[in-house]
Amino acid sequence: SREYFTVAILAQAESRHPYRAHFPIAPESFQLGNMVKYSREATNGSKSCKAMGVDLRVHYKNTYETARAIKGMALRTAQAYLEDVCEKKRCVPFRKYTGCIGRTPQAKEFKMSQGRWPVKSAKILLGLLRNAESNAEFKNLDTENLTITHIQVSMAQQGRRRTFRAHGRVNAYMNCPCHVEMLLEEKEEAVEKPSEDVKAKKFTKKQLAKRRLKVGGDA
Repeated sequence: SREYFTVAILAQAESRHPYRAHFPIAPESFQLGNMVKYSREATNGSKSCKAMGVDLRVHYKNTYETARAIKGMALRTAQAYLEDVCEKKRCVPFRKYTGCIGRTPQAKEFKMSQGRWPVKSAKILLGLLRNAESNAEFKNLDTENLTITHIQVSMAQQGRRRTFRAHGRVNAYMNCPCHVEMLLEEKEEAVEKPSEDVKAKKFTKKQLAKRRLKVGGDA
């Protein structure tokens, strides 16, 4: 019965995916770990950590502007900022997608006039930052010294729904999810440049004569 069950599974797999018929278990090329790619890699992989979210059910435009606001921030600073956005103490400035965006005095902090409070996007990014922090702890990195050096928000495949209108019409009713990836790196400690011995300047005879003339005057 066990052999019959295995043959049935293989036959079902062959009917769905003919090119996978000889692989009852997906080979390494089909494994998810090798399929995940980041658009940028860290200069020092041992001093960095990553996090990624795929097909997140949150608006692309709001998430793009929120991610742009925290790029370059330290981990703790970004977490505090996003928590303030959730409580509507600070706003997210809208720099690219500015159509029909209201103005708020909270945007003066960023030398902008338009801003909003995308709470759902802020919570999604807070969760990704928490994930990146746990990855950093697993690699024995200093979480107090991490900086968001790269964060990217990309459009995902839209979800298709329909809405019914007057006079028997039907219109598309799509949602706009997104992919998010981020890269955090430890700040390198500033090392003072060793002082070099100042070399004596060499002058030609003509330059020395001019200098003597400036010092002595017409005498």
